[in-house]
Amino acid sequence: MVLFGMPLAQLLLFGYAITTEVNNANIGIYNQSPGQYSNGLVDKMVSSGFFRLAENVHSEAEMLDVFKKNKVKLIMIIPTDFESKVSRGEASIQLIADGSDPNLASILTTSAEAVIMTWMKGSFTQKLEIETIDPQVRWHYNPELKSAEMFVPGVVTIILMLVSAMLTSISITREKELGTIEILYVSPLKPITIIIGKVVPFAILSIINAGLILAAAWVIFSVPVNGSLILLLAESMLFILTSLGLGVLISTVSNTQQTALMLSLFALMLPTILLSGFIFPVANMPWPLQIISNVIPAKWFLIIIKSIMLKGVGLAYIWKESMVLIGMTLFFIGLSIKKFKIRLQ
Repeated sequence: MVLFGMPLAQLLLFGYAITTEVNNANIGIYNQSPGQYSNGLVDKMVSSGFFRLAENVHSEAEMLDVFKKNKVKLIMIIPTDFESKVSRGEASIQLIADGSDPNLASILTTSAEAVIMTWMKGSFTQKLEIETIDPQVRWHYNPELKSAEMFVPGVVTIILMLVSAMLTSISITREKELGTIEILYVSPLKPITIIIGKVVPFAILSIINAGLILAAAWVIFSVPVNGSLILLLAESMLFILTSLGLGVLISTVSNTQQTALMLSLFALMLPTILLSGFIFPVANMPWPLQIISNVIPAKWFLIIIKSIMLKGVGLAYIWKESMVLIGMTLFFIGLSIKKFKIRLQ
């Protein structure tokens, strides 16, 4: 499995996950000038294969709301005077992108500009200059497209995952190798008590790590925390518990530290980096990988931490992601306790 299975799995993950192509990305349309030209442009955007119309917005407040709910990553605004100005070569279009993911924002805006130019050249018989329709691009939440505002939340996610899960799994399997786990097996302690005693030290370390990283992100990289700091810490605690539960589960199926380490690296590090949306947009991946990404805890926490830090949203916008992490935590811990009971019999 190590020699042949893992290289093949890595090839498939890297081959399909690392892509800069745009396929059916969710966009919103704010059409303030319905008519022949604007409707034709909207049809061209949707039929291009790059975009899928997810929301028709009707106000700036609604536009901000769909961004906060992560329904779309790009909104095209067609101004009120578009129909009258387009034939005179004076029209402009606004592209508003979610800058919390600078890589994806750049890809989406570049693709949208290309579709607009293609539509422009195919819709008019007269010779038109490039400036006929001027796409004006703006980025919400990260107007300067600072890469730190993308990478810092992802780094926080990876560190919390690895410290919480990997070290926990290795810690318990180390006792199995040394034989000291037998003392716990014959002790009057209940399985849940043993598991809690094992994960508490790493939970404390992870909380300290989270605080240090967030403080360093704010001081060194000027990454803001626009939302509630208390909510951010609470969600970090929830993700730490999810990671600890996953680490304990890995330890129950591993007899050696080497096995636990390999499982942790393969089951945690690679999927966290490739399938969580940390570096590569999940929406651009093939649908089987998009489905698999839903069982990656880091994906949901990355949405939460970006939403709180960059968008300043409250619990009303991230409660679904929080419920997913709560469900995963209960599942991992419950399965770990069940497997630990089997070993005590």
